[in-house]
Amino acid sequence: MESNYLFNPARHPRMLTAQRSNADLQQMQKDQRNIATDVEKWKAVVERDETMDGLFVFAVRSTGIYCKPSCPARHPNLEQVIFFSQPDAAERSGFRACKRCQPQGARPSARAQLIQKTCRYIETNLDERLTLESLSRQAGLSPFHFQRTFKRILGISPRQYVEASRLEKVKRSLTNGETVTNSLYNAGFTSKSRLYEKTPPRFGVSPGIFRRGGEGLRIHYTIVDSRIGRVLLAATERGACAVCMGASDEAVEAALKEDYYAADLQRDDEGMKKWTEALLSYFNGREFPRDLPLDVQATAFQWRVWKEIQSIPYGQTETYSDIAASLGTPQATRAVARACATNPVAIVIPCHRVIGKDGSLRGYAWGVKRKKTLLSLENRLQPSTTNE
Repeated sequence: MESNYLFNPARHPRMLTAQRSNADLQQMQKDQRNIATDVEKWKAVVERDETMDGLFVFAVRSTGIYCKPSCPARHPNLEQVIFFSQPDAAERSGFRACKRCQPQGARPSARAQLIQKTCRYIETNLDERLTLESLSRQAGLSPFHFQRTFKRILGISPRQYVEASRLEKVKRSLTNGETVTNSLYNAGFTSKSRLYEKTPPRFGVSPGIFRRGGEGLRIHYTIVDSRIGRVLLAATERGACAVCMGASDEAVEAALKEDYYAADLQRDDEGMKKWTEALLSYFNGREFPRDLPLDVQATAFQWRVWKEIQSIPYGQTETYSDIAASLGTPQATRAVARACATNPVAIVIPCHRVIGKDGSLRGYAWGVKRKKTLLSLENRLQPSTTNE
């Protein structure tokens, strides 16, 4: 919404994952994932936090108006509030812009732009010793204020950002065939022990296992019946790692084996009861629980897209271009589409809720027909929800 990355919001802070290009993260200040929950967004509204302007807007049902987080107007009741990633999305749902705070022209604050510049500096200097003191000096702030500002805007500390950046570089090197030793030193790690102590849970499995297609992993899975056919959900001991859809058990099992050809795969319907219940609950009209852990491979950009997708409410949709814009990379619409196409845990990360700007369904890894069925199911079970 983090060479596999374990995401468990209940136990871990929001983190970045592996591999990130400079373009992906140069505008992290707009990362909606770092303010993914309504609770956090509402806190920003209550505090009139101007550093969050440009990251999202909130609309008020009773007035039909939407505002930026720092709007000086009197706060509405939370029950009347709906959050949108972009002004366009609010307007498509029938809300009009607040004349007082003029949310259409909201731009990231000067502090947010400063953190963006620091992120670029980190990206290009991973082989150096990047400490809180050196980074705060680069930003022109005291260590205390730099740390607080960085974490408030990105949701993670400067140290976590540096570690995630280095782990991403390691994954990129491993994917390109480099040895673990060369990969870690090129990314700025001083020893293998330093790499491996940073690996769990942020990197998922060890880099060696990542290169061998899951060799040595034990993956349990369960299969349920649904309106879109058979649905398989697989998990390691750390969390869900795959969701496959097909017409038969054989088809979904074959799809799982394609991704985890070297792992020990075992069907375990009894042991996977909590996952089965979550799937069945989804098909009965409830959002898939966000507090269940994931153990998936992801680049930083993919993770940012996936977290944005997880923030789309049940029964609503968002466009590829809206998501790209909310990340601060409006030119990355195709990259957003690729992130959707490579999502290994459909439904858990509901990429079917992302559609074209013209309202077309576009593609879906498990077939456009299933995407249409899922959206129809959600709309039918949540008739009072307005699509974006």
